[in-house]
Order: sequence, then structure tokens, then C-alpha cells
Amino acid sequence: MFLQINLYKDTLAIKYGKSGSNARSGFTLIELMIVVVIIAIIAAIALPAYTEYTRKAVAAKAEQEIQKIAEQLERYKSRNFTYKRFDPGYIYGVSTLNEVVLPNGATGTDIKYKITIYDLDTGKALTSADTDNRGLGWAIKAESSDVKNYNYLMTSKGLRCKTKSSISSYTACSGDETW
Repeated sequence: MFLQINLYKDTLAIKYGKSGSNARSGFTLIELMIVVVIIAIIAAIALPAYTEYTRKAVAAKAEQEIQKIAEQLERYKSRNFTYKRFDPGYIYGVSTLNEVVLPNGATGTDIKYKITIYDLDTGKALTSADTDNRGLGWAIKAESSDVKNYNYLMTSKGLRCKTKSSISSYTACSGDETW
């Protein structure tokens, strides 16, 4: 038994069999190029679809985390009668936390979203011990590191909006969509 690979003028020949066999078998270079082109076309269609799918998955995770933090804020207020000094760190198993990053524990360029919680009246971080914070309302802002993905804003007054532009206010989004 033997395996022989030969490249003739325009044919790639692969022989496998008993020695002494002169049969030419294999694929022409044109046939191989057609297969490569077909695979390239399939990849060109699949890659953008996959990228969009992962972008939507990350955005859905951000929405889920915002809702989880909002629910914990309401629990905190029912026990303390204020939102002042709320610390989301206990939700994520760390001592103190000023901002939540997605995926959890990511650093640097791996961060997809930064979620911050603000006092609705002062615009300062609700998690701080700042005496200016009144603790009567909150705003949760999730900012994406991907410019093609949504930024989110949710407030204790019922506002829920998402936009692909930057969110500078804690009370409204520009060109917003609800979610």
C-alpha cells in the first residue's frame, strides 16, 4: 500500500492503492478553487450574522443586569427607606462596587458594558457616602464599549430608553427607543 501525491500541469493527483497502479485520480486545481470560493462566500454571509447575534446577546445581558440591580434597589429601599449608600457589591460577591462591568469581572478591552448607578436628583454616584445625595430616586446607566451597540438608561421614575448615541443626562435619552 502507498499514498502518492503529484501535481501535474493543472491537476492535483492523489493515489492510494497497491504499488504498480497507474490510474490517475484527484481533483483539478479549478475544482479546488471553486470549493475555496464557495467556502469564502459562506463565511462572508455567516460572519456578519454571527457578529450581530453576539452584539444582541451582550445587550440582552446588560438589560438583564439593569433590571436585577433595579430590583435590588427597591429591596434596599424597603428595608432602609432610602436608596442612599446602596452597594451592588453584595449581588456580585465583592465588598464594594462603584460600577458593574459586563461580563462580570472583565478588565480592559474585555469590558462590553459599564453599568453605573446615580442619584436621580444630584447626578452623583448613589453608591458613594456623599452627603449631597438625597437617595429619593435612582438612575442606572449602561454604556457600551461597542459603538454599534445600545446604551441604556433606566430610572426609578419609570423611564427606560436605549440609544446608540452617548447618554449625557440621567433623565432622558436623545433619539431614544424604549425597551
